Amino acid sequence: MPIRKTKLRKVVIIGTGFVGTSYAYALLNQGVVNELVLIDLDEAKAEGEARDLNHGMAFGNPMRIKAGDYEECHNADLVVITAGANQKPGETRLDLVTKNAKIFKGIVTKVMDVDFQGIFVVATNPVDILTHLTREISNLPKERVIGSGTILDTARFRYLLGEHFEVDARNVHAYIIGEHGDSELPVWSHVQIGGVPLGQYADIDNLYQNKDMIEIFENVRDAAYHIIERKGATYYGIGLGLVRLTKAILNNENAILTVSAKLEGQYGLNDLYIGVPALLNENGIREVIELDLTEKESQQLHESAAVIQEMIDTGMKAIN
Repeated sequence: MPIRKTKLRKVVIIGTGFVGTSYAYALLNQGVVNELVLIDLDEAKAEGEARDLNHGMAFGNPMRIKAGDYEECHNADLVVITAGANQKPGETRLDLVTKNAKIFKGIVTKVMDVDFQGIFVVATNPVDILTHLTREISNLPKERVIGSGTILDTARFRYLLGEHFEVDARNVHAYIIGEHGDSELPVWSHVQIGGVPLGQYADIDNLYQNKDMIEIFENVRDAAYHIIERKGATYYGIGLGLVRLTKAILNNENAILTVSAKLEGQYGLNDLYIGVPALLNENGIREVIELDLTEKESQQLHESAAVIQEMIDTGMKAIN
């Protein structure tokens, strides 16, 4: 695999809604990139966001921030797509797939028309399906098309476990895998606190049937619904998650994150994007980490993959 050196540390964000601007704001605060370009169908909105961010430069980190067009993608290290339609009341996820698939065909085609040679990161929902479609439309190597997957779900899981057991979430090692959606699953067999298996740490006989553990997972799975009900949208958590993903790539970290990656035989699944632990560096996804799942977990993952596959089929019809 050819080695790509990230020299410019240039990121282009397509979509200046809540998620795109939260990501941009976090990038400014953490000083991750040298150059940040905002693209939006509403050019005035992108320009306004760029000006607002620039006015905070004296309090943040030196970098170039501007609104731009698709030509800016030519020499970008990352193009991060947060644009797309939101799910409306009464709409199914399949309706949303059809709508966003058509939007993505236009976006990805415009990016590739300027000879983009970097890495795509997709954050728009349904993320697994739209990441798969981005790969199909762009025809880039699979390691250079990455979805945000279950990075936020995993962060929520670690936070709630840490809160429950009164342990710093950074010392909780746990994964949510599968669809970023209702069919996702917790990998209870690999949850550890400070290297100690959770069942041993908390003296729990059956993690799959423990009332407290079931409630924690349900709160992870349904977190977006709870937040949307209260404030209309979720964006801070995923914005910070995208910064973490960006650091892993630009800093060549070889970090393991639960992103949406293309499987080619791992976990007994093939030719679809789904949230799994993967090792990320400056070339994108170096490898997918294949966990030794229990029979129950493997069954749940395959059921989740079936949900994704149905939506991929719908999305492919929309763009062909």
